[in-house]
Amino acid sequence: MFTFSDEARRTFEAMPIPLAYYQRVDGEIRAVLVSDGLCEMMGAPRDKLLKGLNSSLLGRVHPDDVGRLSRVINEFEQHLCGYDVIYRGRYGSDKEYHYIHSIAKMQTAPDGDELALFVYTDVSESESQSRILIENYEMLQKDRFYNDSVTGLPNVNFLREFSQEILQKYFRNGKAPLLLYFDVINLRYYNSQYGFSHGDDLLRLVGDVLKNLFPRGTVVRGVEDHFIVLNERIEDARLTEMIQSANDRIRTGAYGNISGIRAGICEMTADMHLPDAMDYAKHALRQIGTDLNISHMYYTQDTDETYWNQRYFLEAFETALQNEWIKIYYQVIVRIKTGKAAALEALARWVDPQWGLIMPSDFLPVLEKHHLLYKLDLYMVEQLCKEIPQRQELGLPLIPVSVNFSAQDFDHVDVVRSLNEIFDRCGVSKDCIVIEITEQDLAKGTDSFQKQLADLRQNGYHIWIDDFGSGYSSLNIFSQYRVDLTKFDLAFLKRLDDNHGANRHIMKAMVDVSKKLGHSSLAEGVENETQLDYLRSIGCDFAQGFYFYKPQSLGAIAFKLRNGQPFYPCETPDEHRQFLEEVEKTYLAQNPPDSNA
Repeated sequence: MFTFSDEARRTFEAMPIPLAYYQRVDGEIRAVLVSDGLCEMMGAPRDKLLKGLNSSLLGRVHPDDVGRLSRVINEFEQHLCGYDVIYRGRYGSDKEYHYIHSIAKMQTAPDGDELALFVYTDVSESESQSRILIENYEMLQKDRFYNDSVTGLPNVNFLREFSQEILQKYFRNGKAPLLLYFDVINLRYYNSQYGFSHGDDLLRLVGDVLKNLFPRGTVVRGVEDHFIVLNERIEDARLTEMIQSANDRIRTGAYGNISGIRAGICEMTADMHLPDAMDYAKHALRQIGTDLNISHMYYTQDTDETYWNQRYFLEAFETALQNEWIKIYYQVIVRIKTGKAAALEALARWVDPQWGLIMPSDFLPVLEKHHLLYKLDLYMVEQLCKEIPQRQELGLPLIPVSVNFSAQDFDHVDVVRSLNEIFDRCGVSKDCIVIEITEQDLAKGTDSFQKQLADLRQNGYHIWIDDFGSGYSSLNIFSQYRVDLTKFDLAFLKRLDDNHGANRHIMKAMVDVSKKLGHSSLAEGVENETQLDYLRSIGCDFAQGFYFYKPQSLGAIAFKLRNGQPFYPCETPDEHRQFLEEVEKTYLAQNPPDSNA
């Protein structure tokens, strides 16, 4: 600790200018000298003033200014910024706050210690000067730098500057705050459909609704379609009602159709930093995914674990491909008429050396989000080609194998060329593969996507519609695409008798439509004989499910074969060609080449 000489101390202490020297001692900032001018300004004798400053450096500062002042002092001490601050403080027994202008400079003492010299001015003593400084102070929070130009709400710059003060106010009042991170659902599509002007109107509407919803909270416009709210804790049932009410008002007031808003929520603690809380709330928001039935989700250790799991899948994906940790599991597809397996479906299973078996429901959403599905799908085709010689060695009939492709794939690679290159390199016939595309992908496919699917068929590939009926189905896709088979989502069979057997009538009608359109029908999710009998009665062509066969790797199949357990009976290549020819004949009979139908 630096010690002033007697002469230097007398000189500085006698100064009429309000000033103080501070030094860090034993890890704490300590006032080591104050002038007569500061004692007069503060209305306290020197020893009492020093004691008060050292017991609570910011104790006489207005609560709303404590956070900002503390941050600036810390950054000034670390030489990250200068110090020139206006804040509100009280003197002695005076209950009124004065506006104080403080300037500080760092000085190096003769012994090398670092001292900070602070000079203070009570600007409240000059009415005209005070008015100007006060107006500048209040305008600080209204400056364009701190406001969003579209909604008029405070922006993220404001949040960075003043959040510490806001949060400390909650904690001082014994109210633990919530950080709510709101997302406007599908704003990009709203802008595309109705225009950016109406999109800005929607953002203003959301901002107004949130301000009314949280009148005592702080509502901030975040980046793009996000809003951030700091508010005292609210019971979950009440919060659910509030967000539902907000969504009702947004849907009613919006120019076009909009789903509304949803939120990730972090319950903040006194030791939590705002950037961390925002990350936690974002993690929780991501966990909602595309489920429109969930309006909000709280950050918990479980969501944190999910986040790190997803990080692992993303970071280890390339390694998993290189080391072939992702395996093909085969599931049979049975032709109902003969009871024989007519095809297989290739299902991806990540067999991790550390985690063990990882199901696709865990890692596929991560790959989809980061647009990496095309790598997985082409990898599955390549692995399928590699395993064909092994299937031949085991004496397994080479029936076709369906591989799932995403609409994303067609945005990142030329799928037709990529597939042709794989089959040419491996010397394998295209007949060994079937391309499955979900109904949802087909329904929202672009013109480019439609062209590539047409190119696939022209290049000899067969195309199946997967998961038909899993969402908002549109029969219009059958007029846009020529396909070979429609696979009905397992929900049809699972809820076959719900609502007076509505799905029975729907499936029967769709099987009939498929036949008239010249393609086959397949029902997945078959679990018992009763379901199979129903499918047989309506003329459905194929069935798939645990009733017939549970997905297994080629290694597991080989092990069973070597131990005398036969594989599921399969139709021969001749039988398979015969059935394909029958389907084609049926289609041509109903749609002759010269027909205008």
